[in-house]
Amino acid sequence: MSRDRIRQTARRIALLRDHFIHHDRFGPLEDRFLLLIEKRLADCEAGRTGEAHGIALSGLSGTGKTSAMDQMMARVCKWLNNSGHEDFSNVSIRVPSPATLKFVGQTLLRALGYQISSERQAWYIWDLVRHHLKERKILFVHLDEAQHLASRGTRHELNSVASMLKTLMTDPEWPVGIILSGTQELEDILNHDPQLARRMDTVHFESLSPVAHSNDVLDLVETYCCKAELEPGKDILELMHGERLIHAAANQFGLVIVLTLAAIEQAYLADAPLLTRAHFAKAYHLRTSCDDTFNPFIIPDFVRIDARQVFSREKR
Repeated sequence: MSRDRIRQTARRIALLRDHFIHHDRFGPLEDRFLLLIEKRLADCEAGRTGEAHGIALSGLSGTGKTSAMDQMMARVCKWLNNSGHEDFSNVSIRVPSPATLKFVGQTLLRALGYQISSERQAWYIWDLVRHHLKERKILFVHLDEAQHLASRGTRHELNSVASMLKTLMTDPEWPVGIILSGTQELEDILNHDPQLARRMDTVHFESLSPVAHSNDVLDLVETYCCKAELEPGKDILELMHGERLIHAAANQFGLVIVLTLAAIEQAYLADAPLLTRAHFAKAYHLRTSCDDTFNPFIIPDFVRIDARQVFSREKR
């Protein structure tokens, strides 16, 4: 395989990763966020400083939460700039692990363009956070991987996290909305504090169902084929392929996209004009190092395979 083909494949796949698939869960999430944005702008224009509200998005790993949030934040940023509200903005960070309130505050300050010594105490850091949120006219703070905020799960930790979030949302000078996204453990934070929970709209990304979503997944594959300038082979247009792909992705929407892009990558590397099930089988093997007898794109009884396992092999 030539170095040029590898380089070209890498570049084409990078472009495909930038393509966002609009799914039926994204629209309602975006609508909720836009409504909260409009409410915050209305309060700002009227000089009101009432408490802000937010959204908590939960779901299993691989459901596409991060991609959806990245797309939503980018679209809202563009809308603010094009609608005469360019003075306002939002900020997004990934909560570090292990997470302490002090470390999260430092990460948020860096995202706001401010560096601070690690020797400062947590209370001082969060005072600076509130100051810079006001100076930058930040409407919403998005915390991705928010389950790390309560990774130790102690009552003291949960109290501290909930208190910090409520302080930002009820700041008398500049209340800031909070967007939390993460795995289902973040629900423990909300369930721990009813006062915080009542300030949040909650959204849950469910797993895919082979029965209900196979046709949607086939449409997704066809869309990517069009973007990738590949013809879809007959074997990936069958309903069974949609079921195989959902199962191989452990029923998670984000992993369906990962596997589809990996299959397209194999087609590019082989200089193939068609995207076929064999490319999906190869992509799954490279991802898991499983024998063919544990590859859901090869065997007939694929539902017996645990798609979250890697290195699965026949016992010899």
